[in-house]
Amino acid sequence: MAGVAKLFDGHILNKEKEEIDLNNEKYKGKVLGFYFSAHWCPPCRLFTPKLIDFYKKYAEEKKFEIIFLSSDNDQESFDEYYKEMPWLTLDFNEQDKKDEIENKFEISGIPKLILVDGDTGDVICTDAREQIQSRDKEGKNFPWKEKAKDKDEDENKDKDKDKEDEDKKCSVT
Repeated sequence: MAGVAKLFDGHILNKEKEEIDLNNEKYKGKVLGFYFSAHWCPPCRLFTPKLIDFYKKYAEEKKFEIIFLSSDNDQESFDEYYKEMPWLTLDFNEQDKKDEIENKFEISGIPKLILVDGDTGDVICTDAREQIQSRDKEGKNFPWKEKAKDKDEDENKDKDKDKEDEDKKCSVT
């Protein structure tokens, strides 16, 4: 979790607005969803209830946690929107940190849900919103990782093909 914890510099809050430590044992081995969203955004307002349902159904079973990164314009809008959400958040006052993380993950539009390995910080899925909305509503293939190579696969495969497979994200079988 050190990689993800370092990314946020300790500015993650729980529902009681207490700072939490992502290095805590309770977050070890979890998949983290970075949810970029805002109260003023109609598509965000449509997706958030679906994400809440998914989270309530599968968070514990699938070792999944979400961190909300708000693009709201003011604290009041943030508070109004966040009260609906059952997960963690980046402190609203840390807009520079949010902007830094948006740049790191090349976020150009919201809502956006990116899944990362909580221990390493490696990106697992960049289109988790699409998975939850339409491709895999029941989370059967969560966290929508790149397909693992078959153990019996020919080891002498063309290197370009291997590179192509590495570039695939969120493939669902």
